[in-house]
Amino acid sequence: MSGAVPDAIEADLAKARRLAWWTLAWMSSILVVMWLAMGSSQAMKTAFVEDLLSMVPAIVLLIAMRFERKSPTRKFAFGFDRMHSLAFLVSAVALTIMGATLLFEAVHTLVKAEHVTVPPVAILGHHVWLGWLMIAALLYSVVPPFILGRMKLPIARRLHDEVLHTDALMQKADWMTGLAGVAGVLGIAFGFWWADAVAAGIISFSILADGITALRISAAELADGTPRALGKAEVAEDAAALIAALEARWPGAEVRLRESGRYLLAQVRGVPGAESVDLKSLWPGDPERSWRFAELAFVPPGNAER
Repeated sequence: MSGAVPDAIEADLAKARRLAWWTLAWMSSILVVMWLAMGSSQAMKTAFVEDLLSMVPAIVLLIAMRFERKSPTRKFAFGFDRMHSLAFLVSAVALTIMGATLLFEAVHTLVKAEHVTVPPVAILGHHVWLGWLMIAALLYSVVPPFILGRMKLPIARRLHDEVLHTDALMQKADWMTGLAGVAGVLGIAFGFWWADAVAAGIISFSILADGITALRISAAELADGTPRALGKAEVAEDAAALIAALEARWPGAEVRLRESGRYLLAQVRGVPGAESVDLKSLWPGDPERSWRFAELAFVPPGNAER
């Protein structure tokens, strides 16, 4: 790969970059508010840690985008497109660790039957129940992730950007965490000591499930598996269609397809190489997504044993 970004996705990449910076700014403000109102609530601690880790995808996305534009070097002759794949792995690991850790904490709290208390606090000479401050902080933590996540999803689909898609999932988990946290704090107010930990456990289980799915996809990508659908462990439809199109063009050849970042790289084995091939003419799907098909290589007969 040359390091040049296709013109067709330049605008969406710019939007994704801006959203990543907005995410870091908004999540930083949420962390401050959550820290000030945390108290001893398990759901609040769960929400705080999740908000902290939810910044990881935005950070690695910005780093990967910076490398994506670099031209190949002597030490990295194939370019830096797979930095995006590495960033996806980092995001998936962060999501999985977060879900597993928070689920353990929630179960541990339930097993020990820890009764969380929410005391009043003095504000300007008046005693105010800390729970109201917690609820206000949690509601504030819901709004930015809800908006940002909905803005990221369509861009992630157009770019086939797994990191941005994982980031959108983190944002979804953030606002779900906020709402569940509100339920947990209200449960404490009504004397249901277990409501706080149960809310945290439900949130954590959902996060862990998303993390495991992301790990499966990222592992398949780094192992040069057939490209997967965005956010799913199944083979992508456009990848399956491209394999079928290449097999029809070169009957009897073995076609291998892998993903490098957001791009598809194909290898046709067992046939002589074509002198000139227009990759766009081979793309079987939406012409606006033909930029995904970035490279076609041939392995001639007698050299295709592996």
